[in-house]
Amino acid sequence: MSINTGETIVNESILSDAIKEDQKENRIDHMTYLEGMEVLHSDVEKTVVEAMEAYDYHQYTAADVTRAIYSENRTPKDFAALLSPAALPFLEEMAQMAQKETRKHFGNSVMMFTPLYIANYCENYCIYCGFNCHNKIRRAKLDAAGIEKEMQEIAKTGLQEILILTGESPKMSDVKYIGEACKIARNYFKVIGLEVYPANSEDYRYWHECGADYVTVFQETYNSDQYERLHLAGRKRIFPYRLNSQERALKGGMRGVGFAALLGLDDFRKDAFATGIHAYLLQRKYPHAEIAFSCPRLRPIINNDRINPMDVHEAQLLQVVCAYRLLLPFASITVSTRECARVRDNLIKIAVTKISAGVNVGIGGHSGEEEGDGQFEISDGRDVQEVYDAILANGLQPVMNDSIYV
Repeated sequence: MSINTGETIVNESILSDAIKEDQKENRIDHMTYLEGMEVLHSDVEKTVVEAMEAYDYHQYTAADVTRAIYSENRTPKDFAALLSPAALPFLEEMAQMAQKETRKHFGNSVMMFTPLYIANYCENYCIYCGFNCHNKIRRAKLDAAGIEKEMQEIAKTGLQEILILTGESPKMSDVKYIGEACKIARNYFKVIGLEVYPANSEDYRYWHECGADYVTVFQETYNSDQYERLHLAGRKRIFPYRLNSQERALKGGMRGVGFAALLGLDDFRKDAFATGIHAYLLQRKYPHAEIAFSCPRLRPIINNDRINPMDVHEAQLLQVVCAYRLLLPFASITVSTRECARVRDNLIKIAVTKISAGVNVGIGGHSGEEEGDGQFEISDGRDVQEVYDAILANGLQPVMNDSIYV
């Protein structure tokens, strides 16, 4: 069996027929909350999904795109036009306007950070992810001493922002474990982000008290039918709980939240549209929140090199980045090492305001004692100094910290 996701085909044949049949028999309803999951009385999920389902990007014309590019107060309708195929011939104009908006709100600043994977145990079966519970990889979890050693090595590079990641296993990486990692990080870094499993607002509040500043959650795809086909088991299978993660994080006191769809899992235009509308709605509901976007494309994983990002080409990636910038000019936009150095350097000149450096996606890799395998293959292996120099070479200013604690 294979799952057709546009031009990308994610192949399920890496698992035995017995496992697949067992999963089918025991699959839980992807729209029903599990015990212990906090249910928000919010209309955001409904509004986002309905807007995405109604989005017909073929209806937009060159006139719609031109109006959207040069509008002073862009609306979701303008955003829809900017993501449409009709906008592709206007990429140069979009890029110029996106650059103008970026300089207006961020100057020449480009924030630098690095991710730190502290555990790769996962209880989910997501067929496109290297961490999925049926993929045979080296599993590892750093103890407190190991976490501190990794952070010490990262801090030596001069970075002052870190993104802490785990696989999605509340059993192996429980709330307290992640909180303790945040407490250690506060001794070395000024800004701490989390990219871990979705949690309840009280858990986000605890992590914030431990030192976390923001939370990023990849919705992966906003198409609930495709989401069901791609997420076959585990807590991640519950579509609405994941979609409402950012709002729970804000209710828990987080300073900022990040949004992303994994471009290539489904129709990337609809997923990007839903991502933007999701962020747009929450920014208006929580005006104090700092909003961020990521624009990840699929990358090959261990035991499945057939996964690739070729259905979302570089021109289309640029279109998505520029559309995000024009919808929410003040939002941070991150480009990760899923992209090559050339693409990343080009994007920071236009609209991206945050870039990772010195990346190692293995468990324990920063200190040279890698114990567990990484989630995906990176495409830009430059160290911190090399990325720092590249930012300067593009006439921009590397920034290590965007806040001061008093």
